[in-house]
Amino acid sequence: MEDKFDELLGLIEIEPDALREAEFMQAQAILETMIGKTITSASIEDTRIVVATSDGNKYFFYGFLGEDTAA
Repeated sequence: MEDKFDELLGLIEIEPDALREAEFMQAQAILETMIGKTITSASIEDTRIVVATSDGNKYFFYGFLGEDTAA
């Protein structure tokens, strides 16, 4: 039973650097679709950055918020 639990726990572990890289690639792809659009607002929420454009679309960026450990 313990082995199954450890195996399942291993499946849900998230590698922070891999997640950061995936979010960066996603953000880059979204930003490329925004070329030529006018940004009307940008806000920082608890877990995401929200950018709205003049055509009424909203774009959500995750994975960039957190504490800065560099001192």
